[in-house]
Amino acid sequence: MSEDKIKIKGENGGLMLEFPPDMSFSEIMEELGRKLDSGSGFFLRGTLVRVPRDRFSKEELAEMQELFRTHGLICRMAKPMPATHIKSDAMDHENEGAAENASQETQELQRMLVIDKTLRGGQAVETEGSVIVFGNVNPGAQITAGGSVDIRGTCRGVVHAGAAGDSTAFIIADHLMPTQIRIANYVARSPDEPEDSGKAERAYVRDGQIVIEPIER
Repeated sequence: MSEDKIKIKGENGGLMLEFPPDMSFSEIMEELGRKLDSGSGFFLRGTLVRVPRDRFSKEELAEMQELFRTHGLICRMAKPMPATHIKSDAMDHENEGAAENASQETQELQRMLVIDKTLRGGQAVETEGSVIVFGNVNPGAQITAGGSVDIRGTCRGVVHAGAAGDSTAFIIADHLMPTQIRIANYVARSPDEPEDSGKAERAYVRDGQIVIEPIER
């Protein structure tokens, strides 16, 4: 199955999962399971992932949410389009429930910062949670995250993951050529002549040092 069949994009502070209209639920679950089980960093832990509204039955959505939950992820349906309607007592209760869900979702989104642009020299990002960048991190740009960092582009800047001391955090980039990377208290620099494996790369701590290895997206 082609990996391009399932696509993700940054949207409203989270990620939106997209599927071809003719892709069956069993195919979707098989592909998602494969990606999540690979441990390749397809998603960062704590990520809020939205799925198309009315695309799945209640039972299918519950099954998908459980799959994401077992990998430390949060799955929600995309928000409905605003509509004008007549207010009633019954709808007051629905609105109260919606407000509670919105509050819960806001708390969940605080764990994940989505950046839909390239970070240029002189720009700095700092957050207590994880970060995903849909763009490059140019020389002179800096990211400091309490969680992990995923860069859907080339990293040539300075990236510090696990800044509060979490040595299980990791850094992923399509091309990892940083000025400096740090994970918790461990520091590493890009080699003078980095090898191009043609694959995305992940940096993580193993045996007391930062290791960089190619991965499949």
